[in-house]
Amino acid sequence: MAKKTDLKEKLIEIMKHKEKIRNIGIVAHIDHGKTTMSDSLVAAAGMLSESIAGDARWLDSDQEEQDRGITINSGNVSMVHEIGGEEFVINLVDTPGHVDFGGEVTRAMRAVDGALVLLDAVEGAMPQTETVLRQALKERVKPVLFINKVDRLIKELQLTPQEMSERFSKMIANVNKLIKRYAPEEYKEKWQVSVQNGSVGFGSAIDRWATNVDTMKSEGIGFKQILDFYSEKQVEELTEKAPLHKTLLDMVIKYLPTPLEAQKYRVARIWRGSLDTVEGKAMQACDDKGPLMGVITKIVNDPHAGEVANVRFFSGSVKAGQEIALVGAGTMERTQQVALYKGPFRVAVPEVTAGNIAAIVGLKSARAGETVAFSLDADPFEEIKHIFEPVVTKALEAQNPKDLPKLVEVLVKMSKEDPTLKVDVNQETGEILISGMGELHLEIKEKFILRDWKVPVRTSPPIVVYRETVSKRSGPYEGKSPNKHNKLFISVEPLETAVLDKIVAGDIPEGVLRKGKDDKVRQEFISLGMTKTEVRRIIAVKGNNILVNATKGIVHFNEIQESILQGFYDIVDHGPLAFEKCSGIKFLVEDAKLHEDSIHRGPAQIIPAVRDGVKGSMAGSDARLLEPIQTIQIDVPMEHMGSVTTLVQGRRGKVLEVQQNEGEHVAIIVDIPVAKMFGFTSNLRSATTGMGHWSLINSRFEPLPKELQNDTVLSIRRRKGMKEVIFGED
Repeated sequence: MAKKTDLKEKLIEIMKHKEKIRNIGIVAHIDHGKTTMSDSLVAAAGMLSESIAGDARWLDSDQEEQDRGITINSGNVSMVHEIGGEEFVINLVDTPGHVDFGGEVTRAMRAVDGALVLLDAVEGAMPQTETVLRQALKERVKPVLFINKVDRLIKELQLTPQEMSERFSKMIANVNKLIKRYAPEEYKEKWQVSVQNGSVGFGSAIDRWATNVDTMKSEGIGFKQILDFYSEKQVEELTEKAPLHKTLLDMVIKYLPTPLEAQKYRVARIWRGSLDTVEGKAMQACDDKGPLMGVITKIVNDPHAGEVANVRFFSGSVKAGQEIALVGAGTMERTQQVALYKGPFRVAVPEVTAGNIAAIVGLKSARAGETVAFSLDADPFEEIKHIFEPVVTKALEAQNPKDLPKLVEVLVKMSKEDPTLKVDVNQETGEILISGMGELHLEIKEKFILRDWKVPVRTSPPIVVYRETVSKRSGPYEGKSPNKHNKLFISVEPLETAVLDKIVAGDIPEGVLRKGKDDKVRQEFISLGMTKTEVRRIIAVKGNNILVNATKGIVHFNEIQESILQGFYDIVDHGPLAFEKCSGIKFLVEDAKLHEDSIHRGPAQIIPAVRDGVKGSMAGSDARLLEPIQTIQIDVPMEHMGSVTTLVQGRRGKVLEVQQNEGEHVAIIVDIPVAKMFGFTSNLRSATTGMGHWSLINSRFEPLPKELQNDTVLSIRRRKGMKEVIFGED
């Protein structure tokens, strides 16, 4: 491993050689040992005292993380590892395990090429294990597996070597099932992990030892020998013979891809442009001399340096003082500093080249997911889309009215850092709403507003986010412009299920479909059964909805298309039932009658006509509210199963499955509406005398029962200060 004194120089030198770079993320269910393991790796790299490794939680640099004992923000570090006399750079990202902070995992997976997946040897694959693997494989990130906390099997369960081996075989099989389920078709078999090929390791992060097939062969350390070390209280000797950092980082070097290898198959998945262009070829080749192309995966607000952007570079190179393009923001901005990460610290370097992860200071318009490039005309990367949508909302207001402008500014900054935090300033009702992945997510953000920005706020109790949709085709309905000179005829119909599923999964990106540039996206629609003619007429995808130009021979349509788009965006964000977002709707502009003079068909005329046309069509479409449903797994001793079932059913939930776990424990899989999840954790503790806990498996929107719709619509409209009427009756 590199010594502290020469780390910077070594990093700069080795990073020039692409075959010696590994970009990896550590992912796992909460409390499976990621941050403890990261401590041990960092200590071995000479950045942290080995005496405090495991307790320091060095990459959990925020005080809130230290106080709560959980990872909230992903942490970066670049280190050097030596194997066989050669030195390699490992850019490591430690990610959160709590489901409320899963957006950090999603963004980290865009930056890395390999994932080190951790399992607790006692708990095995848990719901969040599936979620993080799904996120990694969606980004074409190759996994290897480390089964952690083997010491628990020895100390607590006192298993024999044979029993340990059987348990591990089941765990590995479960992980391979998940890889087969979520990996791209061509990697379902290639990326299977196994003990025999060295892609599975076993060990204890807290005791700082690990072994895999290579260590077993070189050091002769199998499960029997491990038990002997523990029974003879010689764990320190075990750590010396099979140090955690050596086994794991050797695994990373041997079995995870270099940027040269990974970018050949990753770029096609994560970038919107053509692979035959100069940029496409440069990224596939990880070419330092090619045009600059990279993606911002994280924004950190530094009290001294301002906004710091974490960037994964796919081609080209960047230096301090260089002007670069922020494609989404549409601005050219100059870098002030380029740096590598050393945990909570940054180390300034003269230049960073393709295939690396670095920090850039000075990009004021940067936000997570932004494309950095050589030109504003460069094709952007695909949106970094989390697999779950924000489903919990709170209304926010500044305690002191004079702090309102600052509060809005702070919320904008926070949403740039964390795109899973949605901020909506309702101009009509004056409401400021923040939506997040769960109650804890929003609670942490509220604390940051006060602690970091010194803005005291008042918040409402949690509010449920709903969606609006249609049940059948309706229209065309005429929408008139305010001056009565323009008419748009608009229909709505439910979006095809296969298309909706692809949009929700992130396989079809949001945005306007550009002629000649989005052939990949159009081909995706065709593969789902849509005709070429209809696909050519798709104007845009927004949320989980599409806008289609179904008109024929309208002379001035191209001139009003931008205004139609604005009207479409408006109605998608604020549906007619209760001003909630729309989902799963195909909007079709069927016909248009337009004034000859362009001055009479400007945005102020066309946008209201779009809204009126959609509102009229949706009135006849049996419009429905969709409510968020969470599928959760409740782990509990068998004697409490009846109490848990009663608790779930009392919250409009239903039991889907009961699985027998090890010993006298069961895993109960249930569906519960998010509206009934508030306070569930404390109720579950009471019902199970503190012995039950739950994990999120999935989140989706389903139609609200019809008998609840009218009351729910009225309560939402009342909260928003709107007229309390039922849509279609107003």
